[in-house]
Amino acid sequence: MAGDAWDEIKSHPTSKLTELFAQDAERATKYGFDQSGIYFDFSKTHLDDSLLATFLTLADQMDLSGNTDALFSGEPVNATEGRAAEHAAERGTGLDSSIANADALRNRMKGLVGAIDAGLLDDIDHVIHLGIGGSALGPKLLLEALQIGDETYETAVVSNIDGYALEPILERFSADKTLLVIASKTFTTSETLLNAQSVLDWMSQEDVADPFGKIVALTANPEQAVKWGIDESRILPFSESVGGRYSIWSSIGFSVALTLGFDAFEDMLAGAAEMDAHFRAAPFDQNLPVLAAFIDQYYAQAKNCETRAVFAYDERLRLLPDYLQQLEMESNGKSVTTDGEPLALHSSPIVWGGVGTDAQHAVFQLLHQGSHLVPVEFLAVIEPGHSLAPDHHKGLLLNCFAQGAALMSGKASDDPHRNYPGDRPSITVLLEALEAKTLGALLAFYEHRTFVNALLLGINPFDQFGVELGKEMAGKLSDMSGNKLDASTELLKKRAFPG
Repeated sequence: MAGDAWDEIKSHPTSKLTELFAQDAERATKYGFDQSGIYFDFSKTHLDDSLLATFLTLADQMDLSGNTDALFSGEPVNATEGRAAEHAAERGTGLDSSIANADALRNRMKGLVGAIDAGLLDDIDHVIHLGIGGSALGPKLLLEALQIGDETYETAVVSNIDGYALEPILERFSADKTLLVIASKTFTTSETLLNAQSVLDWMSQEDVADPFGKIVALTANPEQAVKWGIDESRILPFSESVGGRYSIWSSIGFSVALTLGFDAFEDMLAGAAEMDAHFRAAPFDQNLPVLAAFIDQYYAQAKNCETRAVFAYDERLRLLPDYLQQLEMESNGKSVTTDGEPLALHSSPIVWGGVGTDAQHAVFQLLHQGSHLVPVEFLAVIEPGHSLAPDHHKGLLLNCFAQGAALMSGKASDDPHRNYPGDRPSITVLLEALEAKTLGALLAFYEHRTFVNALLLGINPFDQFGVELGKEMAGKLSDMSGNKLDASTELLKKRAFPG
């Protein structure tokens, strides 16, 4: 039955975007939605009443409602690993027992933040947060987006094993006034632990009396952190049912709470909880994550769009495309269904993007006149993040809005080199202000959108076995005496390590 719905979606007759607006004078308001201080404009996409009806049928056939209930009820929706996906419980939505556990662990984190603020871990001016993937991307995004410059602590998030990422931080910070935060769900992540050892070596070289007394561990495997030598009182656990790329709401957000203040962290949770409530209660034809996923799937399946571009017209959100790359491509970059059958549809698009207006002078040539059809997503903030002349922000926003209009309308010319075909879709997400609460709601929107996309495709968004193979190969290569791989790889290894 779902196959029939997909056939209808793929064969849906399309009008040009300009024609859709001409046919419906109310289109802009019909496909514009306010939620949690954010305005979502879906009107410059090819979604129409008929296509929406077909997607609603597909959602029923894929039991989107039942699967959503299962997600929030703590059922093992991660079928391949046999566990729940309870990141929403961290912000108060889910099983009572899971919410209570999250509250208790958050209170423990709040107590440690208070102790550090009170100087119980000696004077701290600097924080080095080490993690990788979700253990770093979320904290780094939030810190860059929400810092205003008067924070008590200067915090650096380092993820790359490349020493060039860490060394400048060590040169700038004072070892005796630095707190080391190690974020790793399993506490076995080799890149993170190697970086941590380098920080400890630096502290010892700088004559810090007790380097291990300046460590906080964020992990779902506290026993492993204890084995590594960290005192239990400075280990902040989180639930095994919270996936890494969904973990910013848990103790992985400790550095955010410490740097920005615990009130800001709780505001972020409150904003996400508002989006959770909307996702659970709103009818699908008015449900923001659901509508966004319908649009995603239309372009992926009917128009064979292999990529989706995200452009933040706000320097504070420059890391959002990176964050979404992991969230969407690690979740939905699959080639088999939940049942292990080959996926007959296109999986996650390649997510890429940048910052406006820089991107306009780089990649927008392709978006306007290239042969690839690329759905575009614009993000902007009404309230500026600076105190310079208003012309800065006005120019920024007008550029953002103009790009969406130009992609849609195009401009005909007898000169083929100056012809803009138009009819190129975009979504615009407009925040009233970039605050912890609105950013929390925005990130939760993207989480639920990713989940709905997975449900429509029939895949499991909560495992990531594809990440493991490269790590396994790296482990084999680290043994210089054996574990031979292909000839090309062996030659590269010999060139890099001739000894």
